Order: sequence, then C-alpha cells, then structure tokens
Amino acid sequence: MHRLEGALRSYAWGSRTAIAELCGRSVPSAHPEAELWLGAHPADPAWVVSENGDAPASLLDVVESDPQSQLGSGTVDRFGARLPFLLKLLAAEEPLSLQAHPSAVQAAQGYAREQELGVPLDSPIRNYRDPNHKPELVVALTRFEALAGFRDAARTVELLESLRVPELDPYVGLLAGQPDSGGLRALFTTWITLPQPVLTSLLPRVLDGCVTYLATNGRPRVFAEEVRTALQLAESYPGDAGVLASLLLNRITLEPGQGLYLDAGNLHAYLSGMGVEIMANSDNVLRGGLTPKHVDVPELLRVLDFRCPDVPILEAVPAGEAEVRYLTPAPEFALSRLEPEPGAAVTLAPCGPQILLCTSGTVRLDCGGPGIDLTPGRSVWISAADPELTVEALTSGTQVFRARLGARSAVSPVG
Repeated sequence: MHRLEGALRSYAWGSRTAIAELCGRSVPSAHPEAELWLGAHPADPAWVVSENGDAPASLLDVVESDPQSQLGSGTVDRFGARLPFLLKLLAAEEPLSLQAHPSAVQAAQGYAREQELGVPLDSPIRNYRDPNHKPELVVALTRFEALAGFRDAARTVELLESLRVPELDPYVGLLAGQPDSGGLRALFTTWITLPQPVLTSLLPRVLDGCVTYLATNGRPRVFAEEVRTALQLAESYPGDAGVLASLLLNRITLEPGQGLYLDAGNLHAYLSGMGVEIMANSDNVLRGGLTPKHVDVPELLRVLDFRCPDVPILEAVPAGEAEVRYLTPAPEFALSRLEPEPGAAVTLAPCGPQILLCTSGTVRLDCGGPGIDLTPGRSVWISAADPELTVEALTSGTQVFRARLGARSAVSPVG
C-alpha cells in the first residue's frame, strides 16, 4: 500500500473552489480545477509516494514494471498489462461538452482507422486516442445536474409544442410523424448540421419561446428544468446547435450519494456539481457541441444510440460491513462507498488492484505495514500483492470510495 498523489487537470469548466476546499487548500485556486485523476492513464498518471523518502514514481511506470505483482495474474489475463479503470474527482462549475463514448468494437475500429491515416495521438482532431471503450459511472458528492440519453420521442414532441414557436413546427412534425429512435436520429441530425445562417435565425426564436414558457402563468410548466437549462446553455454557448440538442435529452438531478451510469452511445453533458467518477481506462470522446474543441458530427452519429431506454438513478446497495456498492455491467471497474463508524474497523480481503479515496472525515488504513491516515482528497494505491486491508474511521462522518475490478460475470456491451 502506498500513498497516491492525483494528477490535477485544469479545464475552463472546472471550479476554483470545490476540489481545493475538499483537499483543504486555500480558495480560490489559481486556475479552474476540473478533475483529479487517480489512475495509470498515459495522458496523466497519478504518482505513487514512498514512505521511505524515495522519489515519487508514476503509477503507470509502477504497473508496467511489474504487472503480475501490481495487477495480479487474473487481471493481466483479463485486460492485459494495464490498470483497467481510472478514478477521478470531478468538479463542474460550467457545463461540459455534449458528448458520447464509443463501444469496444467502435473504439477498436476508429483507433485502427486513425492510426492507418497517420493522425498523431496528440492531434486536436483525433477522435480515438486508444482502442478501448469508456463506460463510466459518476456518484454525486454535491447536488449534481446532468443531461443524459434521449428522452421518449412523444414527450419531446410535447415539450417542443409547449414552446409555441412557429419556426419549430417543421421539426416538431418530423418527430411527430416518426416518434421513435429513427425520428430522433432524423431530428438530431438535422439540427446538428443546420447551416449557420439557419441556426442563427432559428435559435433566438426558440430561446424567446423558452422565456415565454417560463414566464407564462396559468398553465403547467412540467418542462421548466429542461427549458431553463437550454437558456443557461445558450448564455455559455451562443449560436451553438448543442443548445437545440439539449431539448432532446433527459434532464437529471443527482442528490449526494446517488449515481449515474453511462454506457456506449449515450449522448450526455454534465452541467454542474461535484462527484466521484470511475470509468474504463480510456480517453475516447466524440463531441457534438457546447465546446470549442473538435466536433466530428459524422463520427458522433456513427456511435450514438438513439433508443430511449430509462436512464435510472443508481442507489447504492449493501455490499458488506459499512460498505455499499453501485452495480453496473462494466467488467473494468466497480465502485463502492465505505462509511465506518468511529473506532470500528472494517477488514477488506485482497481482490486485485484497488484505489481508495477519502472524501470526508479521517480514516486510518492498515495493510500489513505502517498505517496511513487519509483526509479528504487523499488516496492510496493497493496492489494485488498486498494483504488484507483494515479500514478504521478516526472521526465521525468518514466516507471513503473504493475502486476495484468489476465482476467476472459482467459483460461489456458492444455495438
């Protein structure tokens, strides 16, 4: 067991207070702090800190130097000589881009295609930086707002009609005439590829309809959150087709402790809030708007899933003494939350590589050697070769997230 120092990522949508406050640093921070990466991703690996004063080593190098010991032979057999998951702290002050992730098959094909074309891995127009898919789970630490998955087509027709914008009528008719995944594909494709002059004319009319909808008394406003979100996005990204696209998606609010799992092809955008996020160890993102970054509409359309299955809010289920777990089908990762009472020790059996992250209180970890105390924002790396782990809360309100491999029976969806 070793202390782990995460890699702090600064993006424009990040917060100058959330991560800094959690970690006990002064606020505001010098730059927006969006993500703290805790893993062995080549783009920004975390650092393993030795207790004997040796220089820190990147977790990527530690794993690559001895994968059998660090990951275990079972992990290497299943996933190769790489840590299969990436754990993050995420803090969104502004909305993230409208995006989706490819399936395993799509990622492998896309990566091979761009390799053959000679697109550099660090190119801003590169879509596939690795051949892996990227299912992900976010668990809210604060109230967390998001858009995720296409709403039922009939409900979207109801929303668009309630705006009472004549310029929308042809588009509403397109979906009303085919209220299914095919109609959603047709409408989304039409909107995301609108010529800029048409978009520049249409979008203000839609936004005026949103304002009127919110201001009108005497009629139900069942879509108030969806409409308010479109107005907020338009302020941050004026003239962006992603504002129209947002009206097609489910508007989701997570309370602290609730989770949201996103599989391949799910169009989504995190809007605000702080959470713990875990994903397969990949950085493949197809963007559709609400960003100054590269947008590849044809490739996005190739990976999107326009079906309208429920996007359930995940509640944790009991998984052991003082531990609850978020169930997902991802084989690369599993995430659980430990909340032991002060003075009560919890023993965790060895189960392959793990990362533990403290988000509240103070906890003492003992893994057959000198104990390590964790405060909020601090984490440890536990290799497959380490013995059983004892977790003891030193304060009330202690909360620790535990990242490890998913169940062997989990099936990775492909498409």
